[in-house]
Amino acid sequence: MIRPIIHDPLFLAQKSEPAAEADRQIITDLLDTFRANLSRCVGMAANMIGEKKRMIVFCQGPMQMVMVNPVITDRSGEYEAEEGCLSLAGVRKTKRYRRITVKYQDLFFQWHTGTFEGFTAQIIQHEIDHCDGILI
Repeated sequence: MIRPIIHDPLFLAQKSEPAAEADRQIITDLLDTFRANLSRCVGMAANMIGEKKRMIVFCQGPMQMVMVNPVITDRSGEYEAEEGCLSLAGVRKTKRYRRITVKYQDLFFQWHTGTFEGFTAQIIQHEIDHCDGILI
């Protein structure tokens, strides 16, 4: 189900809770909402659709990838970026890293560790910030 995008900074600034297998419908709704907004965004976190769960989805090339309970375990190559957000008006400067390693669960709640670079790493960092209640 496509859900409305949340714009309330007080809600978005709250930390998300770990996701569990009982939250599968939220993953489906997050993917549906993300796909409906692909022309306007490259990533989305569950709190952007009103769910305080640690779930993100983002573009990795032509595919949409889901990460459940993602945690950045390593980072390198700090730089300053300018980012916009579907939930917030305007563009802001923020600190990002060129290369990150993330531990996460997939759609089936199996654990993985992946290393990401460049723009994909930037997107993941932005969405994990959402999970942590950090607004750019």
